[in-house]
Amino acid sequence: MMPNPTFGWLAIVRLGLVQTALGAVVVLMTSTINRVMVVELALPAIVPGGLIALHYAVQVLRPRWGYGSDRTGRRTPWIVGGMAALTLGGFGAAVATALAETHQAAGLALAVVSFLTVGMGAGAAGTSLLVLLATGVDARRRGAAATVVWVMMIAGFAITAPLAGHFLDPFSGDRLIAVSGTVSLLAFAMAVLALRGVEPAKGSSGGTEAAEKRPFREVLARVWAEPESRRFTIFIFMAMLAYSAQELILEPFAGLVFAMTPGVTTKLAGLQHGGVLAGMLTVAGLTMGLGGPVLGSLKVWTTLGCLGSALALLAIAAGGLAGADFPLRVPVFALGLFNGIFAVAAIGSMMALAGAGGEAERGTRMGVWGAAQGVAFGAGGFLGTVAVDLARLVTPRVVDAYASVFAAEALLFLFAAALALRIAHAPMTQAPATQVPRGRRQQLSFETSLSTR
Repeated sequence: MMPNPTFGWLAIVRLGLVQTALGAVVVLMTSTINRVMVVELALPAIVPGGLIALHYAVQVLRPRWGYGSDRTGRRTPWIVGGMAALTLGGFGAAVATALAETHQAAGLALAVVSFLTVGMGAGAAGTSLLVLLATGVDARRRGAAATVVWVMMIAGFAITAPLAGHFLDPFSGDRLIAVSGTVSLLAFAMAVLALRGVEPAKGSSGGTEAAEKRPFREVLARVWAEPESRRFTIFIFMAMLAYSAQELILEPFAGLVFAMTPGVTTKLAGLQHGGVLAGMLTVAGLTMGLGGPVLGSLKVWTTLGCLGSALALLAIAAGGLAGADFPLRVPVFALGLFNGIFAVAAIGSMMALAGAGGEAERGTRMGVWGAAQGVAFGAGGFLGTVAVDLARLVTPRVVDAYASVFAAEALLFLFAAALALRIAHAPMTQAPATQVPRGRRQQLSFETSLSTR
């Protein structure tokens, strides 16, 4: 473990490459294999949907992976092990899909195992990667570092999907296996090379010895007993639920209410994603370039992102009620912009708060937040579509159903903003060594309260 932040921009970019590798494997699962199962294999959409849900559901194990890295005091082996599981699971999913063409039951059984393996691998690698960043990145760079790793993960999506699509034509099961195997092998090799030498060979035993003396359940209970950690967990869950709930309903809304063609709605989604990137870069640039107690505060940006997202969703809902002449592109871009601001600021805040209650539980704490994020993200898309279907049962107009769901998502963001204001974020500069950090004072109070139970 690193007692002082040591990572320069080269190290941050190298860790971003691990996220690129992770994204390259995951995108084949959520897009290519999803499409093959529905179109080429003519399976019901619920089959790949359920498999992807399994990948998200297994994220509840993230606290256990974080605890494991706390015990060893090393993050790199857990990242490498997670990437190994992720890439093997990704390759296994391709084999399972090809097998399902001739032996459907066997193929689907292998697919279940493979998607579970992907979920566990992504959880183990992603959790320890964020903990490594949180340990080694200077406080002033956290927003920019979060932007780098997030954008590089998106780059993994953007590069892999079209390349894989090119080599998959004309489609066959053997081609799918070959393409997936190549992507998995290259992704694992890139991750291992990127990680080499980033983390110091030996860590200080500081918090690790304490973690080794306590079982997982006790450490998890300690983390959940911390008011700040519990509040931040609820914040992450609520905000990510709202963040993901609009993903599967925005394009259908634009098509049904504004009579947009599939091509136009796809461009609309691209505009939203462009806004996300702009929001991320805005936070990175202003926290690094201007700083100060306001513009340098991740807490301010997190709250602003949630509030702005809520207002954009309300504008989209009002636009549907206003009619087809409403300039929908404006609030959609604003939604992406504030989503990007919220997302990168929340990740930076997660990195800042990871060690606030004690270094020995840093990985477990990050795992709890990662589990909340993963489960909320998986549930959000599903619940958004269910909410629209239920609303359409009680209202005669389609626009009223969508508007009510967008308004409900806005309320979730407003609730998240209220929680963000109550979270005591770490300062953007390191505290003097002679002071007792606020997090340590909290830890002492937690220990006292636990000892009296």
